[in-house]
Amino acid sequence: MAVVLTPTGAQSAAAGPEESRPVYSYDDAIREAVWVDTRIDGDADGRTDRVAVDIVRPREPARQGRKIPVVMDASPYYSCCGRGNESQKKTYDADGDPVQFPLYYDNYFVPRGYAFVAVDLAGTNRSDGCVDVGGRSDVQSAKAVVDWLNGRGKAYTSRTGGERAKADWSTGNTGMIGKSYDGTVANGVAATGVEGLRTIVPIGAISSWYDYYFAQGAPLYDSGPEWLSDYVESPEARARCQAVQKRLVDEAPRNGDFTRLWAERDYVPDADKVRASVFAIHGMQDLNVRAKHFGQWWDALADAGVDRKIWLSQTGHVDPFDFRRADWVKTLHRWFDHELLGYDNGIDREPMADIERAPGQWSTDKVWPPRSTDATTLRPGKGSAPGVGTLSLKPAARGATETFTDDPGLSETDWAARIDTSTPAKAGFTTKPLTRDLRLSGSSRVTVTATPSTSTAHLSAVLVDLGPDTIRDYTASGEGITTLTDRTCWGPSTTGDSSCFKETKARTANVDYTVFSRGWADLGTYADADRGRPLTPGKRYTITLDLHASDHVVPAGHRLALIVGGTDAGLIDPPSTTPTLRVDLPRTNAELPVVGGAKAFATATAGSRWSAPSGARLDGVAEPRPIRPVPGGTR
Repeated sequence: MAVVLTPTGAQSAAAGPEESRPVYSYDDAIREAVWVDTRIDGDADGRTDRVAVDIVRPREPARQGRKIPVVMDASPYYSCCGRGNESQKKTYDADGDPVQFPLYYDNYFVPRGYAFVAVDLAGTNRSDGCVDVGGRSDVQSAKAVVDWLNGRGKAYTSRTGGERAKADWSTGNTGMIGKSYDGTVANGVAATGVEGLRTIVPIGAISSWYDYYFAQGAPLYDSGPEWLSDYVESPEARARCQAVQKRLVDEAPRNGDFTRLWAERDYVPDADKVRASVFAIHGMQDLNVRAKHFGQWWDALADAGVDRKIWLSQTGHVDPFDFRRADWVKTLHRWFDHELLGYDNGIDREPMADIERAPGQWSTDKVWPPRSTDATTLRPGKGSAPGVGTLSLKPAARGATETFTDDPGLSETDWAARIDTSTPAKAGFTTKPLTRDLRLSGSSRVTVTATPSTSTAHLSAVLVDLGPDTIRDYTASGEGITTLTDRTCWGPSTTGDSSCFKETKARTANVDYTVFSRGWADLGTYADADRGRPLTPGKRYTITLDLHASDHVVPAGHRLALIVGGTDAGLIDPPSTTPTLRVDLPRTNAELPVVGGAKAFATATAGSRWSAPSGARLDGVAEPRPIRPVPGGTR
């Protein structure tokens, strides 16, 4: 029978240990650097690339001949940009040995019998190779380390020398964690099915790099992956990696076509290869790594039968350490104890999902989305004024249309603020005031049939909760949090590596409406999602937009709204023309994940009457600001 030891070595799996304890010295921990051979030559210099791996691990288990598991964060940001809310970077002593490991993972987990491993992706900091933005080099940078930890790879004590380094201190059990780019690499490594990767904890992570730069052909930024590669690469890598940079330009055309480069960086089709469990965390108002990424990854993992857990917050691109700190550290500790040490602490039998309902207020679900969730088709209809329509189960009258003209200067907040007013840049459709709460849980789809006046057109569809609320201010600096001056400490510190981090609190806004899901597309991809084509003015086209996953309760007394518009300013780039679009309402609908299905929707809208729109301007958060195309970066 396999025996799993606690850090003290005093209990076995049969005794049912529930929690690893901080019994080891952090000050006396072993701090070392090795260079792992990735077995690829990304920079074409004639030798395989080695990536720098900085390690901190407790000294006592090594003395006792005992092996320990690994918490690993593979990142391109350790030297260029920093990690976490305080942008910490790695530091080294005069001999090149690591001193500061960013974030708290080392301070907290090393005393509890874990090693912490911080990997510099190829082309960054002290590593060879080139950054290829989610491609083979990025993924292999981390996968090779997992292989080495499991005795299948080679590592050396220096970047160019021949002295071998062995991971004879490791059980091989590895848990990858990281926010944004780091979590994205964890997704990519898991999708290889590498043995020994027991769990991943992707926080605000990308699941398909195409979907980071485009939305069904519509560009989200005015630059491509070559800009990000240049941003994170070490100065020496920039000089030697020009061929990789050229490929990132040539094979990622700005017309939004899905090329082989993007297919290599799409992890979703390989979800069936994932052996690791997945604990995903995402901000439902993340406008950097949009919530589509966790939604499509989660659904694919579910289809593959992968063990999963999820936290969904009301924040933007924010780490749970900065929006729910104490609960997060406790939960992460229990998760790693269960997944990497094999402790039967019950976390696998607890609710699958934690959902933030209001700032700092959370609910749980045994399964997510709830089993009673059912795709429910809602249909837009004509209202009392142009562009101010209805949303119900009832199809629109034959021949009914609405018309709007793309205004690239307006965003979803402008549309929602004037939902009850006829304005030329959008068509809005609302339900009756609800008599009961209505919950939407999962991913939505909106099918639009429209006739453009020009040869190019972009479409946006957003879901809005119309009613007063207090929400996290996700478009403000901090994206839903405010950083304070007081610090809390999460483990022991050394002179060069503090475990103490600035506290945060929720930054909130009082609003009259909340946009809670959104999606975009280039109408030119109507026939083929992978390739756009010019439109024929005056011809009718039908396209389905995938909206971002969410979990939102529209309270009784509020209204649910669907808005269809053109360019969503700050979130997608405009087309080359300024089209007017006529929407065919009978051929347009929204397929929404309603908990309780059509019956729940009918019940929630029964007993109330349509009321004439007031025409008043509603207040919401500030309009979305353009962001730099840096997953994990700041606005």
